[in-house]
Amino acid sequence: MTRKAGKLTRADWAADPDRWTGHFEGADLGTGITVLFVEIAAPGGGPKLHTHPYDEVFILREGRGRYIVGDEVIEAAAGDVVLAPAEVPHRFENVGPGRLIATDIHLSPRWIQTDLEG
Repeated sequence: MTRKAGKLTRADWAADPDRWTGHFEGADLGTGITVLFVEIAAPGGGPKLHTHPYDEVFILREGRGRYIVGDEVIEAAAGDVVLAPAEVPHRFENVGPGRLIATDIHLSPRWIQTDLEG
């Protein structure tokens, strides 16, 4: 079966029309990946510890981040790619000095997340 081309507009996924922040679920395009566009302005900012039932790939586009994946601490910079395997607790933070911009790929048609910190 041949799949048809699809399109989402920025208004479909952007959380803020002036920043590259937001996400779309792969199910919206009939595909098996969900994409998050992440921009963290302040050093120290980032999500709390969490897991996903699928792999997540982080592509750093600008800045520097510290990724805690299980027992590993991974220092990453623009151009680096980091993997968080399925079910492994992980979090990341902007280590500055500027903003952190990344594209996060969830290998799932839906974004499923279990937060481990309050």
